[in-house]
Amino acid sequence: MSDLMTSTNNLYQIKSPTVEEIEIPLTVDSNSDIYGNLKTPDDIRNYYEQNGYVVIRNLIPSELCDVARQFFTTEIKPYQQYLYRQATANPEKHVLTSHGYMLNSLLNIQDLNTKKFPNFKQTGLSILTHENIQRVVSGILGEPGTIIQTMYFEGNPATWAHQDTYYLDSTEIGRMIAVWVAVEDIQPGSGRFYVYPGSHTIDMTSNGGDFDIAFNHSRYKQLVIDIIKKYQLKCHAPALKKGDAFFWNSKTIHGSLETSQSEYSRSSFTAHYVPSSTKHLQYQKRVRKFNLKQINSMSVDHPKDQDNIKNQLMFYLETQFPQQIQYLKRLAIKAIVK
Repeated sequence: MSDLMTSTNNLYQIKSPTVEEIEIPLTVDSNSDIYGNLKTPDDIRNYYEQNGYVVIRNLIPSELCDVARQFFTTEIKPYQQYLYRQATANPEKHVLTSHGYMLNSLLNIQDLNTKKFPNFKQTGLSILTHENIQRVVSGILGEPGTIIQTMYFEGNPATWAHQDTYYLDSTEIGRMIAVWVAVEDIQPGSGRFYVYPGSHTIDMTSNGGDFDIAFNHSRYKQLVIDIIKKYQLKCHAPALKKGDAFFWNSKTIHGSLETSQSEYSRSSFTAHYVPSSTKHLQYQKRVRKFNLKQINSMSVDHPKDQDNIKNQLMFYLETQFPQQIQYLKRLAIKAIVK
């Protein structure tokens, strides 16, 4: 476990994705916090365009964050059956850490069955479609955004360094924007979100051939590490407090740091937005059809809506024949990205 440095310098030592020891801030220091100086829409957009990311402080009301965590505890956490998960896109039961935190994060809050999870679903989407987030997204994109994917984290799966565009993007490559909303204060060793500023200007190999996600995903992961080293990129993992929002570009290399303080959770929501004038591009090859619903005047795609009987049937088959269906999925993806 990494050791805390003295509190006077407000720093914490931890390993980066390239296994270097780096120092990250323990907490938000209002006297030196560069993000607190981003006051206007132009400030925010200019910082985002230059660095490939931006942090907005206190964007989501603290009370709404608390309600979301409460409903996660009462509706999601006790549930013993299958739910779609972020890392695999497959139905899985909860995997818990030694401290009881859900490790396999949820995929697509909007697709949850409304009867089973009414309050968590509504509150989570209220955060991700909040007027403050809509304002930032529209200010950066120059038009409203459409949500194409959402997630919820409690424990830290230690997400590998990657660019989102390898997995999903706008049909105008590089225009998708994502947000990570902290719904509690995020401790430095609980899986702090990181980015490599400036990496959004780097074009990497496409999803396919020797770097396809279906059968050669590990090669892509290693490629990202090699790119970080080649360009001598620097890892940034800002301190995030409850209600802070971290926006990044689809081509910005990012992920979550290792867990060195397993006693803490890192409760948070994530969403990906494409410009409303574009569509969802999957694996840099396939344009996905939308199943849009309006939530708080924002378009939200529902790719596997569990309120729909056909999607419920597919979900059932995925839980009954997981190996066979997962292999068929991989073959289908390979055919798409060949």
